[in-house]
Amino acid sequence: MDCSRPSNSYLLRCSELTRELPAPGKRLKHENGATPSALNGRRALIEDVSFDLACGEVLAVTGPSGSGKSTLLRLLNRLDEPTSGRVLLNLKKPGGDDHTGGIDYRSIPARELRRRVGMVMQRAYLFAGTVAQNVAFGPAQLAQTLTSGQIEEMLVRVGLGGYGERAALTLSGGEAQRVAITRALANRPELLLLDEPTSSLDEAARDSVEALLSSLIRENNLACVWVTHDPAQAQRLADSLLRLEEGRVAGYRPVHRLKASSGDVSPFESTYHPAVTEVGELPRVRERGTSTDHPGNCG
Repeated sequence: MDCSRPSNSYLLRCSELTRELPAPGKRLKHENGATPSALNGRRALIEDVSFDLACGEVLAVTGPSGSGKSTLLRLLNRLDEPTSGRVLLNLKKPGGDDHTGGIDYRSIPARELRRRVGMVMQRAYLFAGTVAQNVAFGPAQLAQTLTSGQIEEMLVRVGLGGYGERAALTLSGGEAQRVAITRALANRPELLLLDEPTSSLDEAARDSVEALLSSLIRENNLACVWVTHDPAQAQRLADSLLRLEEGRVAGYRPVHRLKASSGDVSPFESTYHPAVTEVGELPRVRERGTSTDHPGNCG
């Protein structure tokens, strides 16, 4: 399934992305009694995943456990490498607002890629040291220094004013996740990957972090891929929804159309299935080689 846009309107383009693993070895018994181990086929973690993401767009990725959601994020940040397919990024050129026009992300050095494509995990993996040292870490890898005033300004924005000199490993779960978000944004990314960033928090912290992320994403016009198990969260926060099942794209829809056309129905129930293609109400998920209309501009 291909969810592409015209070439000048995307920030991120995934094309037929696949990640395979060798299947478990199967024991074969020979006539002489020997039982060598042999590979019998391959297993796909994700298969043939294609979609586009526009500047400022929030795409929620959902699906059952084991459907490939976290694998997809790892591939987008090159924490893992695809078996086949490609990822194109239409990032801003250094020193200006012009865009690259779409380049293979493997041509970008990994350190530079991870600065421009930030990631926040389910749990905040902070470094030993102060909160300020955690926030300053990313820019320091690129020989950039954040002043104490700049760090404090960022911490104030996430509700942690005055926390700069606190030991990072003594923070509560919600506080630590706010630091992790600040650390990711300190690199000024153009694309943010979120792997269930509120799933390990209590209800109060979850709501607070969710509201903070939503505000920061809109303020900075960030494109975002947000993995979530919560259909209600996806409905609240995302512009578009992508559902994975057994590693493949099972459906794609813009959220506001779902709200208008399906009332209180969960976006991941039957109305979300790609077979539902009400022309004029929902854009059709296109077959490869055709086109589809979907708003988005990286200008």
